[in-house]
Amino acid sequence: MFEKLQQIEQNYIQNEELLCDPAVLSDPNRLRELTKKQKQTEELVEQYRQWKKWSKQADDAEELMNGDDGELKALAKEEWLEAREQMKIAEEKLKILLIPKDPDDEKSVILELRAGTGGEEAALFAGSLLRMYTMYAEKRGFKAEILSVNETTLGGIKEAVVSLEGTGAFGRVKFESGVHRVQRVPETESQGRIQTSAATVAVLPEAEDVDVEIDPKDLLIESHRSGGAGGQHVNKTESAIRIIHIPTGIAVDCQDERSQYKNKDKAMKILRSRILEQKRAEQESEITSQRRSQVGSGDRSERIRTYNFPQGRVTDHRIGLTLYKIQSFMDGDLDEMIDALITAEQAEKLRTNGEEA
Repeated sequence: MFEKLQQIEQNYIQNEELLCDPAVLSDPNRLRELTKKQKQTEELVEQYRQWKKWSKQADDAEELMNGDDGELKALAKEEWLEAREQMKIAEEKLKILLIPKDPDDEKSVILELRAGTGGEEAALFAGSLLRMYTMYAEKRGFKAEILSVNETTLGGIKEAVVSLEGTGAFGRVKFESGVHRVQRVPETESQGRIQTSAATVAVLPEAEDVDVEIDPKDLLIESHRSGGAGGQHVNKTESAIRIIHIPTGIAVDCQDERSQYKNKDKAMKILRSRILEQKRAEQESEITSQRRSQVGSGDRSERIRTYNFPQGRVTDHRIGLTLYKIQSFMDGDLDEMIDALITAEQAEKLRTNGEEA
């Protein structure tokens, strides 16, 4: 591990020198590439340098421990113990930092929500999840934009697509993929009985133009009149857009904007991300973020998380964590749960890497 770290540090130093080279400074693409590489390894190099500092301190203290001065030897032993403890802490951090990162973690996100089993109550719950994620985005400094939404007459949503823009959004939100189950007394329930419903969430890394090349010849673009619960412009102009990617069969509808151009732009954004996700699934069959495996059938039994309102708890079934703060959770306070999921993923990767080694 330390040979690898030494090489990474040497590369980091070489790149630092290159970033001062006038030839590199005058080449925007090369400058961008080197800056990105430096940013990716900066935390790792800094942690390695911390480890080396404690290692030297431990060696220096060990030399003093071998001297003749009893009082000095006692102080040196204390320093040695402290340095060794700090080395262990730094080493554990280095192991985590060396875990191969998902190249999409730094990207923005396309989040798709759909009502599952449970009728109108499932649609209302899907609406609650949409609110939860937009509030979480605000807390994290991500920009949330609803790209498409199909609402019900009672204020729920049959389906919605929202983008969360910001560095690292996918790395935080990717764990939300799957079936979310809710247990609560619906507003439409007159006898106060608890009902179980479900909604599905799919999380896709937002594709950039360089990630997915789409040949315009492969697109079938249709315009039609918007439909929905109402509104001044509904059904008056053919502003709604439907785009079909012929090679994959992926279809996207967007009708939220008055402008056909804006709807087309949003639809292309969603389409690129869906195509990218399909490519990811084909290239790495073990990746569980494939859209079909993310959302399952929408049945209540295929859940990753349960929201129990009568008991005020949220339980994530993948890691067995229960939080008794459902209201703040629904208000976007997701970090405690997401941090625990990230830690569990890191532990699993460390275990896998250890077995492979």
